[in-house]
Amino acid sequence: MVDLLENLDQTSRRQLHNFAHQKRVARYGRGVYLRGLIEFSNICKQNCMYCGIRSGNKTVSRYRLSPEEIMDCCREGYELGYRTFVLQSGEDDWYTTDKLAGLIADIKRHYPDTAVTLSIGERDDETYTRLFEAGADRYLLRHETASGSLYKALHPTMTFENRRDRLRALKAIGYQVGAGFMVGLPGQTHEDLAKDLLYVKELNPDMIGIGPFLPHQATPLKDEPAGTLEDTLDMIALARLFVPSALIPATTAMGTVHPYGRELALQAGANVVMPNLSPLSARPKYTLYDNKICTGDESAQCRFCLEQRIEGAGFHVDMGRGDSLNRLSRSPEEQAVR
Repeated sequence: MVDLLENLDQTSRRQLHNFAHQKRVARYGRGVYLRGLIEFSNICKQNCMYCGIRSGNKTVSRYRLSPEEIMDCCREGYELGYRTFVLQSGEDDWYTTDKLAGLIADIKRHYPDTAVTLSIGERDDETYTRLFEAGADRYLLRHETASGSLYKALHPTMTFENRRDRLRALKAIGYQVGAGFMVGLPGQTHEDLAKDLLYVKELNPDMIGIGPFLPHQATPLKDEPAGTLEDTLDMIALARLFVPSALIPATTAMGTVHPYGRELALQAGANVVMPNLSPLSARPKYTLYDNKICTGDESAQCRFCLEQRIEGAGFHVDMGRGDSLNRLSRSPEEQAVR
């Protein structure tokens, strides 16, 4: 695997991406699932070295949407056709287990045909269980890197072992689980990336989020070079081949690193896009990296712009829930874990 990563040239890259595209079409067809992303708080107690909303950044303008504001985002998203809402935030303890469970139950009560995805970081088993019982379907928790030493260097307030333990707990509870990693992190080697692929193959997650490292001006890594489009596309393609049934997003970071980054990711094996439903006033404040795109687009504008771009890349939009094939292939008893 390391030899492959070290010796990819333009021809072999094109073959790799084409092979991954064929695998994706064979498993999921040419549909691209749209998820409505709601970035509801940029308050975070963690201090990750690469992240623009890290607790150590005293220059960021902090915000927190109320449950009522989040419900307004869901209402708008539902009217636009979304059937998955992704609730994402920093690790904000104001949102207790009770508040989150009540919010999730409200979403499910008003929009029973939708899926709710959470991306809120590390919580304990009791919280994960209660949120699942309240109606949360999916949980995104990138493992960030499969290298223990690199993880430790980048996450001074967290541990490598606990991150993996949280992913195991989420799977055991019954969530559709998303892992993932960044490409081009300072100090990252081809061996580290090979470990990432082997880890996701072993974990067999329902979703794999992969994007380039992009520096933020208010972090210790502000002067480090960004990860490249080419290397990230390679890892998306390899992830598709290693875990063929996974849902893989074409991330906003891909569109930031290259004007057609999301389209290229779709052509290399990705099959999910997550347009932003957050209020316009909040979007510029949720900046994990510099020069984030689409912070000024209205939700409807973002939705239909992306649809045109997806169709231009040779795909079509699928506004269904878009559950992973891993989940759909489980027995009725396993699916009825609740």
